[in-house]
Amino acid sequence: MSILKSNLLLLLAATIWGLAFVAQRVGMEYVGPFTFNGVRFALGSLSLIPLILYYQNRSPKDIQVKDDSKQVIIAGIIAGVVLFIAATLQQIGLIYTTAGKAAFITCLYIVIVPILGILLKQYVSMSTWIGSLIAVVGLYLLCVKDGLYISYGEVLELIGAFFWAIHILVIDHFSCRVPVLKLAFFQFITCSILSLIAALFMETIRVESIYQAAVPILYGGILSVGVAYTLQVVAQKSAQPSHAAIILSMETVFAAIGGWLILNEKLGPQELVGCIIMFAGMLLSQLQNLTRSKESVNVNDAIVDSDTNKLVP
Repeated sequence: MSILKSNLLLLLAATIWGLAFVAQRVGMEYVGPFTFNGVRFALGSLSLIPLILYYQNRSPKDIQVKDDSKQVIIAGIIAGVVLFIAATLQQIGLIYTTAGKAAFITCLYIVIVPILGILLKQYVSMSTWIGSLIAVVGLYLLCVKDGLYISYGEVLELIGAFFWAIHILVIDHFSCRVPVLKLAFFQFITCSILSLIAALFMETIRVESIYQAAVPILYGGILSVGVAYTLQVVAQKSAQPSHAAIILSMETVFAAIGGWLILNEKLGPQELVGCIIMFAGMLLSQLQNLTRSKESVNVNDAIVDSDTNKLVP
């Protein structure tokens, strides 16, 4: 998969997630955060079964990983546990803080990912660092309107940002080692089971409430989980974690656009400037890819990454 294609898939995932903020806000009016996550991640996992069956025993050229059931399940459980923690902290944090502050703090993972990457001995270019800082400035202008102070909800969102960063790195680690569709399936199942167990102890689950929240849950399950998270897993096979983090952070911009189009929430001058600055940061972070693409070498219909010497499908 080419770098451009993977970036476009990540941008599409960010668009779906951004618009899911509308569905998420509506759905929370009827069900609790654990119930909402439990049902939507269950739907997301079920939506992958037809694709898994279709590609079973089919080995396209871009699938160069070993289909080891035990390894896939272990990878899915690890990714699912991290996803459960991150999604839970984000949902609960939204109860105690504004959506703007929650979005800004959550998307700090675009800075956390390169920092964690250094600990893992991954190379991070200067353009990526500068792009990350510019994107954070854009996020601030877009989301924070009444000052930034630390409350209980914001602490939860900050902790959640670390887990979103860890999730990106976990997906980056496993996506080239196990079949991506099965990895997505098992991480969704793990997250769903953990969420539903928590809901049984901490919330009251009513069928009628789930029915009332059917539309946002379906969007959150089929598109936000089944489609977008799978796009992330597939695209990260050819995208560096720090670049993926910046592109995925564009969900904040699309959340603002969705609020404007669907909820009639208008974007002011500050928000518009924030969107522009975020796009600038995202584009700047890709300068290294444009330079590196000229140094890449074609070998047996694959590309050898000039930095890592790894085969990129």
